Amino acid sequence: MCLLVAPVANVAMKLLILGGTRFLGRHLVRAALARNHEVTLFNRGKHTSEAGVETIRGDRHTDLAKLHGRRWDAVVDTSGMLPRAVKAAAEALSDSVGHYTFISTQNVYADVSIPGVTEDSPLTTLTSEQLDHAYAIDTSGEPAYGKLYGGLKALCEQAAKSVMPGRVLTIRPGLIVGPDDYTDRFTYWVVRVARGGEVLVPGRADTFVQFIDVRDLADWTLSMIERNETGAFNAHGLPGRLTMGDVLDECKSVSGSEASFTWASEEFLLRENVAPWSDMPLWLPEEAAPHLKGFMFINCEKAVGAGLRFRPINDTIAATLAWYQANPRNELKAGLTPDTEQSLLGKLHSTR
Repeated sequence: MCLLVAPVANVAMKLLILGGTRFLGRHLVRAALARNHEVTLFNRGKHTSEAGVETIRGDRHTDLAKLHGRRWDAVVDTSGMLPRAVKAAAEALSDSVGHYTFISTQNVYADVSIPGVTEDSPLTTLTSEQLDHAYAIDTSGEPAYGKLYGGLKALCEQAAKSVMPGRVLTIRPGLIVGPDDYTDRFTYWVVRVARGGEVLVPGRADTFVQFIDVRDLADWTLSMIERNETGAFNAHGLPGRLTMGDVLDECKSVSGSEASFTWASEEFLLRENVAPWSDMPLWLPEEAAPHLKGFMFINCEKAVGAGLRFRPINDTIAATLAWYQANPRNELKAGLTPDTEQSLLGKLHSTR
């Protein structure tokens, strides 16, 4: 029987984070330390940790025994991708923690073709063959699960709840942005606009986008854990509030650049094999991808009612730009290369 006391608001906690060295995990650590919580990390040591934070080196697939004999008030699982691994972690920690937070994703939803998806909307499912395939490809350091991603996360949610019923908080973010983002999906626009010149941008200026600053997400998640909240929550920016044009204009204002924006139609970009979301971050074709029409309109009223708040977009842009300038790279993982962008601009102008 678990006799552990659940987390209590405004009381320093002992917090275990599975992962904790990249993006959201790193910001969760910073937010926890700022709140005077005691933090322990469990990870493989592939990335540096915040200074002074206790780290237990181990692989969650093989080394959970290293956590035996310890006690924490709560655990945050930022790295769970396979349901059997999440189940094993929950089982190993069931009598060692009072509360389990699983970082999931909005990709768990089976249908985002219509705006307004809520936490009660149906989740995607996987066949036994698909699940076996996911386990089979989990052999590399960074396995790519592709279209199985959402279904795996949904099964991970269920695995945690099956082991620790009534003690699991499930967070379902969409696109997380801000400093330390190793995906560069938002960083690309911040950096590209700051560079100035003619910028190729997708679709229409009035297209709505939806994302959340990693620092807002981390702070709110910690407050939820402190209050011992459970259940599932969509953690996202407010839908229908921010357009692509707003984002680009704010990027220009914050950086003080003299960038100009050339909008390319969906038809042109698809004809030129420009990949949505990767070559053109934040862009989802409206006509070519009707199954994603609600992807940028996820309902987050439940989280807002539970205290989720959002900083101004210019704060997010400024922090992202400052982080990038302190850690510049020759290439970003998302967005167009300068040569590709210039080639596309040339083709676009020749058609007008």
